[in-house]
Amino acid sequence: MWAMPEQTLLAFDYGTKKIGVALGNTLTRHARPLLILKSVTRAERFARIGALLDEWQPERVIVGLPLTLDGQEQYASLRCRRFANQLHGRFGVQVELVDERGSSMEAQEILGTHEADDAVAACVILQRYLDALDPTS
Repeated sequence: MWAMPEQTLLAFDYGTKKIGVALGNTLTRHARPLLILKSVTRAERFARIGALLDEWQPERVIVGLPLTLDGQEQYASLRCRRFANQLHGRFGVQVELVDERGSSMEAQEILGTHEADDAVAACVILQRYLDALDPTS
């Protein structure tokens, strides 16, 4: 049986004002919140993302894809797809999109507050990805 090699993963909960970041790996299949990027300029945002990629050296990056309740794309979906394409183009990392519906509400439940924590939302997105991996890999 072929087993997936251990891979480090970074996940992003993209927003125009802030981006939640989570870290996980395929061995433990556990995600944890890392930080929230609050960058003023686009150049600053990508410089900070580049520093994170250098620090953690992920084999793959996960980006949350906001869909409507019935699973359709919306305006925010296009912005997230663009962000994912920019990550791939600028840094050469493999990027996968994951349905993020309800991740902010789930983050609020985890934290017991009405304020969503973007890093916890990114963690929820990454944990969904890890939970969906083939258990035999």
